[in-house]
Amino acid sequence: MKNNIFITLLFAVILNMAAGASDTLYVYGPGGPFGPFNEAAAVFSAKNNIPVKVIAGPEPNWINAAKQNADIFFGGAEYMLDNFILKYPELVNTATREGLYIRGAGMLVRPGNPKKIKLVRDMAKPGVKILIVAGSGQTAMWEDLLAQKGFMDDVRKNIYYVADNTATAIKKWKENPEIDVFINYASWYYRLKDITELVAIRRKKNIYRGTPVMVSKITDQQTAALQFIQFLKTPKAHSIFKKWGWE
Repeated sequence: MKNNIFITLLFAVILNMAAGASDTLYVYGPGGPFGPFNEAAAVFSAKNNIPVKVIAGPEPNWINAAKQNADIFFGGAEYMLDNFILKYPELVNTATREGLYIRGAGMLVRPGNPKKIKLVRDMAKPGVKILIVAGSGQTAMWEDLLAQKGFMDDVRKNIYYVADNTATAIKKWKENPEIDVFINYASWYYRLKDITELVAIRRKKNIYRGTPVMVSKITDQQTAALQFIQFLKTPKAHSIFKKWGWE
């Protein structure tokens, strides 16, 4: 009799654990916005008792898993999510798309700023070596930033390396101390404080990208997913994004 009761209780525990696991919201997107999304997810989870797991990085690293369990997708720029929709229309519920907060470009330099980079035009000086990213929400960012200032040709000559994503660019930054400037989102400084300093660009002269988010078409937790997205639009969530370099 006791054994039967024990087995029944154990079975109930296993069912509860399985049910809890299925209640987790899985959120996928590029690596740049991971910091604020992950922190906001922790706050939301604690308040609503809904577990949220944020998986971020280059798309090839997570797309296979996302096809199985994604509840929410986010982008590092509006055009990134546009491209994702074109590529995977079967995965996204476009009617649920929302725009969150913007972030601007910045110039990341070596600690101590040895080349004394203070203004965008300083990147056009002879001998300055520049690192840029050609993808991951930064396609044409350097061009948009420099074309309006008339320094595009001189800066282009100083581009030392073009990375296809920020993860590759960070690796190059660490491996090549001769690189002087890393053009990227200013928000990356908050994740690279130990190896960079941020030279801010004046707002009216800067280039900005959005942070879109939408519910997956394959989710079976649409109500909870929409609840999380609504939380991301609250003042509390906005304060988290600001802390990570968004506006």
